[in-house]
Amino acid sequence: AHCEGGKATGTGVGMLISSRSNPLVRQARSLRLRKARAETGLFLVEGVHHVGEVIEAGWHIEALLYAPESLTSKFAQDLVSRFSGRMEQVSVEVMEWIAGKENPQGIVAIVRQNHSRMVDVAGIRFGAALVSPQDPGNLGTILRTLDAVGGDCLFVLNGGVDPYHPTAIRASMGASLWKPLIETTFEEFDDWRRERRCQLIGTSAHADFDFRDFQPRQPWILLFGSEQKGLTPDQLRACDVALKLPMRGRTSSLNLAVAAGILLYRFA
Repeated sequence: AHCEGGKATGTGVGMLISSRSNPLVRQARSLRLRKARAETGLFLVEGVHHVGEVIEAGWHIEALLYAPESLTSKFAQDLVSRFSGRMEQVSVEVMEWIAGKENPQGIVAIVRQNHSRMVDVAGIRFGAALVSPQDPGNLGTILRTLDAVGGDCLFVLNGGVDPYHPTAIRASMGASLWKPLIETTFEEFDDWRRERRCQLIGTSAHADFDFRDFQPRQPWILLFGSEQKGLTPDQLRACDVALKLPMRGRTSSLNLAVAAGILLYRFA
């Protein structure tokens, strides 16, 4: 059965929603915008793997939308059959509109945001901090790498990209659902890490130390500036040490996520 608006249901599945004007569909689509995420405290998780991770991690899911025609794998079908919250079936066309691309994986979840705080981080062995990152793909990739090397948390300082941006969630490959990500100011972060005697390791093309000649002491945190501006002189002065990655070719810098990956694997 099809319906243009789609009927509202509590749990379980109603009729197939084939209209973009359905309120839940419109809400899901709106969560691609930062303003809507900020106003509602919700975010969108797309794809079978990521929705599976959000369920396993125990985040609060407001609703699950899926296109039955697109969910062909047994994993995807089991995921839907096990989920006990609100579910709605949508057409492939509606799913493409929500996801903003052709051939999406056929499932999205509307999820309640869960903001970690510095007081929630009891002990830390090592982590990373980003000052005003601008690229959601970089943010997600660094979180994914931090998880891969067994790091404890990621700090996002002085604003920047929204950690709940769909691209950041996708690039993290689920790590954003498990690793604490704390948004705060540089000053509050610096006070926090000094109280815990965390060694702060800055990164700069103009630093004196080659990263290969240095070994950190735990607990430590790698600090990276934004893609365009890097760290300010004041931020570099706050660091216990600053390291550089030598450039032998014509290029003068590395992608932020690549640089973070090299250093995290070097020191972890």
